[in-house]
Amino acid sequence: MNKCYLAGGCFWCIADYLGSFKGVEKIVAGYSGGDERKVSYKEVKSQLTGHRETIEVSYTNDISLETIVDIFLSYVDPYDKDGQYIDKGFSYTLAFYYQNDTEKDIYLRKIKDLEEKSSKKAFISVEPFKFFVRAEEEHQEYSKKNPEAFYKELVSSNRTCHLKKFIR
Repeated sequence: MNKCYLAGGCFWCIADYLGSFKGVEKIVAGYSGGDERKVSYKEVKSQLTGHRETIEVSYTNDISLETIVDIFLSYVDPYDKDGQYIDKGFSYTLAFYYQNDTEKDIYLRKIKDLEEKSSKKAFISVEPFKFFVRAEEEHQEYSKKNPEAFYKELVSSNRTCHLKKFIR
């Protein structure tokens, strides 16, 4: 099983979206980028830990890292330096955490391609992976546990590209 670590703003939103693609086996919500190994949602949200809301994506060879990055980039606003949609602050900024030079090269190439196509500066940090802190249980599979609250989060954040599956 392969793993990658992506910070895409609200981890509830990005986890649900990426988790719907074939080859993505499991997504864990958590925190990465900072130096503290024991942090809480409240602490990370306070913007004082150096961590970002991050997802750990476990995937099979049925999907490539390049495809995961393309999906991720289609669902975030890479040009917002202050966070994502209604969520602002460092913990909601975008980052790719690489575990080796191959991953680093993929991330950098995808950002370069994005910037060349758009003629805009993308605000996506590419950093070496240190470690991942699993978020509290209430943040795991949030969309399934709290569908109404999750739906409201999608609407208020303008992440509406996959709302159809929530409309009854």
